Amino acid sequence: MYKLVLVRDTVRVPPKRFSEELNTVIGQELDSMITGRIEKNIGVVLSVTDVREVSEGKIILGDGAIYYDTLFELLAYMPMIHEVVEGYVTEVTEFGVFVNFGPIDGLIHVSQITEDFMTYDQKNAMLVGKASNKTRKVGDLVRARIVTVSLKNRVSDSKIGLTMRQPYLGKLEWIEEEKKKKAEPKDKPEKPAEKGKEKEKRKEARGGRKE
Repeated sequence: MYKLVLVRDTVRVPPKRFSEELNTVIGQELDSMITGRIEKNIGVVLSVTDVREVSEGKIILGDGAIYYDTLFELLAYMPMIHEVVEGYVTEVTEFGVFVNFGPIDGLIHVSQITEDFMTYDQKNAMLVGKASNKTRKVGDLVRARIVTVSLKNRVSDSKIGLTMRQPYLGKLEWIEEEKKKKAEPKDKPEKPAEKGKEKEKRKEARGGRKE
């Protein structure tokens, strides 16, 4: 889930930037300081979107910089249990596939890809369904649901578990194929007149005898 969050923090502005517009400098310093960081109550910090308030600057003895207490708005992404996400397969292994959705990757274990038994084709770096012969490979666009979330201080250390073993989840082109199949009209029932004609034909074939 993407969200905008208001945060207070202290920003250090170095002497070489004293001549620049203050809010612009603070926004850029904040971006370099916190973008890409993970805060457990906020999620993955993507960018600083607005600087709302800036206090009077403070100078610390022995440091030529000025420190400002700042209220700012940032854009963050927090993965939520049961959230449905779409992304591209970035890596295929014998134990599952990694999917990138926005700022983070998730793992779909081989048991959570489909009901079909999957085998790993190491030569072609893809998983192949034993019964369906359908494949999962790098670049596939898929839809999945988040089932586990474990956020650490860094994106590379965080773990997101996904599943595609639910209705309307999976490789997007297969989902569209299933929708088309369901939308196709079923065989029309025989009209009474057509039933009568068929009965007469059977009667004639039996030499005019009653059924």
